Order: sequence, then structure tokens, then C-alpha cells
Amino acid sequence: MKSTKITYWVSTSIIFLLEGLMPALTSQSEMAKEGITHLGYPAYFGVALAIFKVLGALTLIIPQAPKRLKEWAYGCFTIEFLFAAISHGAVDGINGQTFFPLVIIGILMLSYTSYHKLQQQ
Repeated sequence: MKSTKITYWVSTSIIFLLEGLMPALTSQSEMAKEGITHLGYPAYFGVALAIFKVLGALTLIIPQAPKRLKEWAYGCFTIEFLFAAISHGAVDGINGQTFFPLVIIGILMLSYTSYHKLQQQ
């Protein structure tokens, strides 16, 4: 149980830092705006994406958040990471930026499975 709890909190904290804290601090930077535009998305998409990332990350990190809401956050983050990989692959070709979101999906799945193990205990 202790190792499952550690796995859950470490993996969920990584997701929170990457998907909650970073977008909150950098979503309005020129580099972030250029990245969204480079991938062919309209500028307003970056703002909406940052808001939903922060809300989803808060949902995952707050223990009192409803279970159903957590399930939605996990599902939406999975879709977001898949589409990030697809977008980078389509625009820039296959490179490190294409595979990085897939690595993050692995961390997200680690968080998801350990969350469910903790719920069963």
C-alpha cells in the first residue's frame, strides 16, 4: 500500500506540474502562442487549452475531488496527449516532440492505475 501511495503521488505530481502549473505560468508567453500557431490552431485555442489543463490537473491532485470528475480528467488528458503527438507528427514529422506526449501518457497511466489500486483498498 505504501509503494502504491508513493507511486500515485509522484506520478500525479508530475502530471500536475506539467499540466497545471506550467500552463498557468506560461500559456500567455510568446513561445507558447507561437507553438499553438505553428501547429495550425487558432490563438484562442491556447487559452482554452490552458484553462482546461489547469482545471484537470487540480481535479487530479485534490483528494476530495469526485471520483467521476477524476475519471473525466484522466480521459481528457489521454485524448489531449494523443492529439499532441498527432499534431506534432503531422506538422513537424516524427521527432522527439512527437514521442514526448506518449511518455507523459505512460506517467498518466501510472497515476491512473495506482489511483484505482488505492480506491480498492
